Amino acid sequence: MITPEDIITISDAAKIWMARCELEKLERATLHSYRGHVKNHIEPKIGHLLLTGLSAVDVRDFLDAMLRDSTRAMAKKCLTTLRSIISAAQERGLVQHNMARDVKLRRSERHDPDRVFPTKDEIRALISNALPKHQPLIMTALFTGMRMSELRGLTWDAIDFERSVITVRKRADRYCDIGNTKSKSGRREIPMGPQLAKVLKGWKLACPAGELNLVFPNGVGNIETHSNIYNRVFKPLMLKSGIVDGEGAPRFSLHALRHAAASLFIEQGWPPKKIQTMLGHSSLTMTYDVYGHLFHDPAKDVDLMGEMERGLLAA
Repeated sequence: MITPEDIITISDAAKIWMARCELEKLERATLHSYRGHVKNHIEPKIGHLLLTGLSAVDVRDFLDAMLRDSTRAMAKKCLTTLRSIISAAQERGLVQHNMARDVKLRRSERHDPDRVFPTKDEIRALISNALPKHQPLIMTALFTGMRMSELRGLTWDAIDFERSVITVRKRADRYCDIGNTKSKSGRREIPMGPQLAKVLKGWKLACPAGELNLVFPNGVGNIETHSNIYNRVFKPLMLKSGIVDGEGAPRFSLHALRHAAASLFIEQGWPPKKIQTMLGHSSLTMTYDVYGHLFHDPAKDVDLMGEMERGLLAA
């Protein structure tokens, strides 16, 4: 006897899962990414396979094909999406076991380039060379560590000049829609230093007005796009500051401003847990994964090694 479960394919399961994602009102950008994973990778490669017949070998073959045809990062994302698709089918009793969870993508860091963050001299150059209308954005990014999406969605009512605090509750996505931060940890309060507060007070008088009351809007008061900020503000600023690679191309993405802020926090000796909170990381592990190497003090390590030797050899 043939049951409904016996004729459901991976493509069918993906449709069920996408429908649930839409019901859960995920961000438009997230839904767009998921649809891309399904349409461009999962359906062409394994969409025809029966859900109940999927084996670990099938998933491994899919992953190997992804590694051949796409980037490692995309392969990892599509594997995660496939796991979610099958997990949703499991909840409906359409399949007993999630085979995609049995297949792992090994971490491969041997060929990853070392993370390079802006130096102090480069940070100073970015601030001093920024045009007056761009300096508030650059300084806020460098001294708060806020994500560019959070800066694009920042409103004046989120800045408390009396308490010298910026409250992060909203963000602007790639479609310039304002929504909540992606996670609970993203909602946070960030203290302002006196210089940043002074700059923002001055900028408030010159900031283009708009219905959204944005701190860093475009020229007519609406949400500015990420690409415009990079191409019209940050890229020319890096060229002006001489922050380029051997071929004369700008060295950093906008996300480097967040990395620069983190490096400044660490240099001040702030506890890792405080830095995690400031950056809005979901876990301390994430903070260590990205910035762990900056917490090391080579000179102090040498002193500690010397103390260990003296303690042992003196005995």
